[in-house]
Amino acid sequence: MDVVATIVPIDDPSDDRVRDFVGLNDPESRRRREAATVDGNPGFFVVEGPLVVRRLLGSRFRVRSLLVTERGLRALDSDLDLLAGAPVYVADQAVVDAIGGFNFHRGALASAHRRRLPDLASLVESTDRVVMVEGVNDHENLGALFRNAAAFGVGAVVLDPTTADPLYRRSTRVSVGHVLAVPFTHVREWPDAIALLRSVGFEVLALTPSADADDIRDVPAARRQALLVGAEGPGLSPAALATADRRVRIAMAAGVDSLNVATAAAIALHHLA
Repeated sequence: MDVVATIVPIDDPSDDRVRDFVGLNDPESRRRREAATVDGNPGFFVVEGPLVVRRLLGSRFRVRSLLVTERGLRALDSDLDLLAGAPVYVADQAVVDAIGGFNFHRGALASAHRRRLPDLASLVESTDRVVMVEGVNDHENLGALFRNAAAFGVGAVVLDPTTADPLYRRSTRVSVGHVLAVPFTHVREWPDAIALLRSVGFEVLALTPSADADDIRDVPAARRQALLVGAEGPGLSPAALATADRRVRIAMAAGVDSLNVATAAAIALHHLA
């Protein structure tokens, strides 16, 4: 029997039922509110736009609620049978703007429960292609990395302790929702996680602009490879570079010393795919 979505009109921005979506323009507040709690609750996150909300509805994450305008409701009408009883709050544009704290014109927001992150060994057990990320704290770059990971068949993404939250709203938007499909985990022990992947048969390739690294074009694609990337500017730490099996670079024109991390990863992953 099909589950009929519960449509609830909202005309007051202070209505407690839409508290998941309050103050979306305040990153620090959002990080505190969405984070895991001391009692073991893994927290929640918010996504925006009909396309990403649609991907959420078809993902492994359990939806808490939707907040939509009439236009957003029409865009998602054929997908609402995937809600499994979560309420759909409908408000006019001015009310949605007041709730979120900015002029929001994508028509649809959704909140969902986070999932407990898997341990590293179980995450990589059934995949041959992994991306490892160190120090990437720009949400747009992180979202682009996940989009590229999905495009080139990466089965898991491993994030070091200093990398940003991939479920932050801006990351999920830039990833076009692919962060909801590519399995990932944050690891506490770093660079021990790199050594662990090597111990289970992965060749870890550290991407660096260093001139003494091997040209990625000379690296053969092989079973069980992990691409290790760092933020543009600082790059990978000496400890991460030292723990990898091999340092690789992307050849560039004279006078250009680096690429955006997501662009560089895409080039390397395309070669290794």
